[in-house]
Amino acid sequence: MTEPAPTTALSRLLDFVSRQPLTVARFFAKSLAFLVNTLRLSKTSQTIQLNLQIALPELNSQQREQITQQAIRNELTSYFEFFHIWGSSNQKNIQRIHQVHGLELLQDALAAQKGLVLIVPHFGTWEIMNAWIAQYTQMTIMYKPVKNPAADDFVRQARSREQAHLVPTDESGVRQIFKALKQGGTTVILPDHTPNIGGEMIPFFGIPLESSNLSAKLIQKTKAKALFLYALRNADQGFDMYIEAIDEHIYQCDANAGTAIIHRAIEDLIRRYPTHYHWSYKRYKAHPDLRGVYHKPVQEALADVQAVRAQTQNQTNAATTISAADTAV
Repeated sequence: MTEPAPTTALSRLLDFVSRQPLTVARFFAKSLAFLVNTLRLSKTSQTIQLNLQIALPELNSQQREQITQQAIRNELTSYFEFFHIWGSSNQKNIQRIHQVHGLELLQDALAAQKGLVLIVPHFGTWEIMNAWIAQYTQMTIMYKPVKNPAADDFVRQARSREQAHLVPTDESGVRQIFKALKQGGTTVILPDHTPNIGGEMIPFFGIPLESSNLSAKLIQKTKAKALFLYALRNADQGFDMYIEAIDEHIYQCDANAGTAIIHRAIEDLIRRYPTHYHWSYKRYKAHPDLRGVYHKPVQEALADVQAVRAQTQNQTNAATTISAADTAV
């Protein structure tokens, strides 16, 4: 058994922050966001602006600025909420879920006893859903230890309260998840990240990016059910949780096509609620021709992106032409 990390200044700070009322956590986040947005204290807004120009080029400058400021506030609020959620009891966190939309989808998937893969993007305050889901099913979740021992111990304690089985982010962890799904268990995957090594080139808002196809592989190889989940904070000091179905084609196609389906689901969610996505992640450097895109002047970066987009479109058109010719023959 892992020994708890010794008490440090950081652990005391985390404990203090986590014990503040949710209203206080949200107030701190709103105040910090005001300073960041007003004084431009970090380069986060530049990253978000560039991501928005790449992903949603149809937006005008005023719309991008509004979304950027709201996205910074929402993301900071999520981080403060994470600390509060990790420091709260499961029962308190469950009570903070005020409405669950699509509950019948989860009930039907669990009743099938074929395993369940929950697809959860970096959107809103996803951590609030763990305790609620743990009421109904045993979860096996990949966990990458936090570098700071005190912070890692803090998060691990939260996970232990949720009765989640934590597995490493390597092949042994993947094998354990496969086994759990085969036995009717549940896993949670955050799919919109760049793998540490390699990855398949899957389009995200039209730009092929190195992506993990683990979610689709798990679904297809274990025949587990799949659902799309996210949570949004509400004005009543709580959260509303949304459970949605995923395109049924994900059960029949290959892993890369399945990952493309997941990406499209995330794109659709972002278009509905653009201010709640965590835009600060430098996702677009996950293309070989865009490694330095976040370090270049905006117009130069966008020119590189446009070149990649045009090349991708040409390749798609060529593939479509060949496919049509093969069909005709």
